[in-house]
Amino acid sequence: MNAAKVQKKPKTTSKLKQMRSDWQLYVLLSFGLIWLILFAYKPLMGLRIAFYDFNPFGGLAKSRYVGFENFQRYFSSPDFARTVKNTVMLALWQLGLIFPASIILALVVTQMTSRGISKATQTITFLPYFISAVVVAGMVLSFTSPNNGWINIIRRSFGLEPIYFMVQAKYFRPIYTLMLLWMQAGYNSLVYIAAIMGIDTSLYEAATVDGANKLQRIIHVTLPGILPTIMTMLLLNIGKMIRSGYETIILLYHPSTYEAADTIATYAYRLAFDNPGRADYGLSTAVGLVEAVVAFIMVALANYMSRRVTESSLW
Repeated sequence: MNAAKVQKKPKTTSKLKQMRSDWQLYVLLSFGLIWLILFAYKPLMGLRIAFYDFNPFGGLAKSRYVGFENFQRYFSSPDFARTVKNTVMLALWQLGLIFPASIILALVVTQMTSRGISKATQTITFLPYFISAVVVAGMVLSFTSPNNGWINIIRRSFGLEPIYFMVQAKYFRPIYTLMLLWMQAGYNSLVYIAAIMGIDTSLYEAATVDGANKLQRIIHVTLPGILPTIMTMLLLNIGKMIRSGYETIILLYHPSTYEAADTIATYAYRLAFDNPGRADYGLSTAVGLVEAVVAFIMVALANYMSRRVTESSLW
C-alpha cells in the first residue's frame, strides 16, 4: 500500500507543475467560464417562474405555486398550434434557402479565377452581417411601403396596383427569409470557404488527370471534402433556426400577420411585455421553456440523422 501511495505522488506533482507552467491559459479560460456561469447557467434559475403564478413585486417567495398549470394553459390554447407551426416553418424556410445558399456562395467564391473579383464578392456579401437588425428591418419596411417603397413604385410604373406587403401574412415568410439571406449568407460562407481551402490539392490534380471538369471536381472532391463541416454547421444552426431571430420578427410583424409570423419566441415576448399591468410572466416563461425543448428535440434528431448518414455528429 505504501509503495502504491509513493508511486501516485509524482503524477499529482507533475500535474500541478504543468498547471503552474500553463497558468496563463487557465487565467484566459477563467474569463470564459465566469461569463458562461453568470450569463448562461445562473439565469436558468429563473425557469422556476414557469411553475408559479409569478408576482413580479413579491418574487417567488410571494408567488403561488401552480405546478404545470402554465404549460397546460399554453398547450390547450389555440395559440399553441399556430406558434409551433410558424416556428418550424420559418426554420424550414431558412434551412431550405439560407443554409444551401451559404454553401453555394462559398463554392462560387473559391472557384473564381480572378482573385480581385473573388475578394470583392466575398467583401460585398460579408458586409451586411454588420448592419444592425433594426436598420435592416427599417430598410425592408421602407422598400415594401405601399406609397414610397421602390417595389411598389416599379409596380405602379407598369400600371399595377400597390401591395401592402407587410400587413399580409402570405408575404411575411418569403420577405423575412430573403432579408436573413442578404444579412447572413456572406458571413456563414466563411466557414465553408475555410473548409474548401483545407482540401488536399492533390485530389483536384488527380481528378483533373482523370478527365473531370470543374463541375465534376466540385461534386466528387469539394462537396465530400466539406461534408463533415456542412453537417456540423447544420447541427449548430438548427437550434438558432428554431428561435427564428425573434428580435427581427418583432420589428417587422403586425397583428394582421400573426397567422404566419407569430413564433414561440415572439408569443412569449408579447405575454411578458406587450400588456403592461397584465403581463403573465409565468406563462411566458413556460412558453420559452417549451421553445427550448423543441430546439433540443430538433438538434437531437438532426444529430441522429447525421450519425446514421455521414457518421459525423456532435455526440
